[in-house]
Amino acid sequence: MRALQHYLLYATLAGNLLVVSWLTGCASTSINTSMTALSPTVNSSPDFNTVNNVTDQADFIDENHQASCHHKLNNGVKRVNFDSIAELIESDSDVIQTGQASATEAAERMSVDSAASLQTNASTNTGTQELTELIDMALRQNPLLTKLESEYHARAARSHYVDKLPDPKFSVNAFGNPIETAAGSQRANIGLSQTIPWLEKLSAQQKQVCLEAMAIAAEHQRLRLEIDARLRTAWASLYVIERQRETTEANRQLLQSMIDVASARFAIGTGNQGDVLLGTIEQSKLEERLLQLEQRKRTNLAQLNRWAGRPANTAVLIPQTLPLENVQVDAEQMFRRAISNQPEIHAARLRSQATRWGIEVARLSHRPEFTLSASYFATDDNRPRTPVVNVGEDPWAIGLQMTLPVSRQKYNAIRREASWQHQAAHQQVEALIDQYDALIVELYADATRAYETASLYKSTIIPQARQTLTTNQEAFANGTVDYDQVLRDYQTLLTLELGLHQAIGDLFIVNAKIHQAAGGVNL
Repeated sequence: MRALQHYLLYATLAGNLLVVSWLTGCASTSINTSMTALSPTVNSSPDFNTVNNVTDQADFIDENHQASCHHKLNNGVKRVNFDSIAELIESDSDVIQTGQASATEAAERMSVDSAASLQTNASTNTGTQELTELIDMALRQNPLLTKLESEYHARAARSHYVDKLPDPKFSVNAFGNPIETAAGSQRANIGLSQTIPWLEKLSAQQKQVCLEAMAIAAEHQRLRLEIDARLRTAWASLYVIERQRETTEANRQLLQSMIDVASARFAIGTGNQGDVLLGTIEQSKLEERLLQLEQRKRTNLAQLNRWAGRPANTAVLIPQTLPLENVQVDAEQMFRRAISNQPEIHAARLRSQATRWGIEVARLSHRPEFTLSASYFATDDNRPRTPVVNVGEDPWAIGLQMTLPVSRQKYNAIRREASWQHQAAHQQVEALIDQYDALIVELYADATRAYETASLYKSTIIPQARQTLTTNQEAFANGTVDYDQVLRDYQTLLTLELGLHQAIGDLFIVNAKIHQAAGGVNL
């Protein structure tokens, strides 16, 4: 009889453990099967497999986490039921439906296009290679990128355990004074328990964490584009400063030749000393301008090297020319591409979707948690035998506990909190779309203006100004034109040449910002 009782006890404990194991398997089935290949039509989460061709920074993406999140989101998005919470977020119904698909398509192109954003157009000028190397160094050494990578890994690691059951608990109690029963003295007992939260809540938490991790990865891509545009801007500024310095120096030499002619004419009595003084004053202004340009060059050079993680005084090879290229699409097409490819918008959409799953977590918070337990009491065989009681028999028990979510006000507040957080996240998406709409219109206007200005300077205005100056110089040498007129022509040409280089630099900078705003897509 005693052997049969022990057998029943062990069988009961084993049965409880099997139940716990089965429930654990239910909670993690989707993770265990997540390594299978996904269908190309899955549109519930973005794809971050593409490795950047320049710096391989995308290697930090956790492939196991990515596949797991794909599977989890693919299995859960269409089945979720938000009940009355949908009334609070009706305005955001497109985030999980059409918005999710567009966000996914954007992410799939984001990694590919991000690689293009780190390369310059093919050019025979070695300055292009210098820019590529600067961007490469900046992306490898930027501490903010490293920080985002660490945050991503932390969130990815969380997604691997957040949907798992809590650890089972094993307990042993030894009684200082034995509990005296008719069957004998009970000196100790052992117990085993397993808490089982609501499994749908665990699954929703895992999906929320997956989307948060993907949002961090999208933020990482956004920062890469920002660094790329920042370096291109500083590099173009150096080009403008250097070309303006060279132009100013060339005009200073031209002015010196004019001063020499005025001095020669004054020496032979055909000119006056005022012409020489005017030329000397103008030459002093040019020398002051050269000093200012040199100071600006050193400042921009130090800033560029700092962003690249190099010593401030490291020399940078500045190109002799920049491409005079206008954008090939209109503002509306630019905006559509920005909406589809901009990582910042994509990250905001992912956060909005994550908070949507936060609403599901809040909705399931009032569901009860269960605890299965099994206990065994060791009993001494220290009683006289009797037909009424089985002396020395060890009692055992199995139990079930359940939480009672009695505070309706508490759980309603939890749901309202999650709903307002989701509303805030959705409004952030709308705000970013409006922001990029205005930005694209402004950048497109700036690019058009800079291109037309540079083209007009290069093809018409500067050639005419040079021709006028040359003609008046010859006339001045012959004494038919006043020195003041020649000096004004010279000042006009200098202003136009400086304006040409500024327009070319502005166009390059605007194109870099358009490239960044469009999410790295070449326009």
